[in-house]
Amino acid sequence: MSEVKISVTTRTEFGKGAARRIRRDSKVPGVLYGHGSDPIHLTLPGHELLLALRTPNVLLSLDIEGKNELAIPKSVVRDPLKGFLEHVDLLLVKRGEKVTVEVPVQSEGELAPGGNLLEHVLNALPVEAEATHIPEAFTVSVEGLEAGASVLAKDITLPKGVTLAVDEETVVLQVLAAQAEEPAAEAEGEAVEGEATEAVEA
Repeated sequence: MSEVKISVTTRTEFGKGAARRIRRDSKVPGVLYGHGSDPIHLTLPGHELLLALRTPNVLLSLDIEGKNELAIPKSVVRDPLKGFLEHVDLLLVKRGEKVTVEVPVQSEGELAPGGNLLEHVLNALPVEAEATHIPEAFTVSVEGLEAGASVLAKDITLPKGVTLAVDEETVVLQVLAAQAEEPAAEAEGEAVEGEATEAVEA
């Protein structure tokens, strides 16, 4: 996984007013938690953080006024309309430490012919991995799968050192049968015929 270095500063001002001032400077307020230590309130560079968060579970190497710490995103709050970052919670981690995270699941390949639909029951798979070796995504082949087929958590190949943090029988992907449109068309025809009969009777 990628490691992104970001220089941040601590902050002592809190509340909505302080947060707005930070965002006006193109920065993002955040909090660093973990390892039983007191939360550290931070100010992070907005553009650099936005680029880093494009990678799921990115490992952040934080330079906190000369002190280096490793962290992963725990919670990210975005403006619902404009999408810019409003706040971020970070989890303090150590090299070699195991953490539980959700890794995005991607599919590749074509389903069997028939117009069936692929449903992502889980968009991300909960796993336990070393903080410095978290997979960016799991890619699952759905080539040739037919209606009724499913991919379970245990069917996904995990890298060495990564284990499931969910029941292995959990359904991750499933193929749904295409909905037949003919019954709907027949019902519509029956309705039209019924209206015509009523008109004749009238």
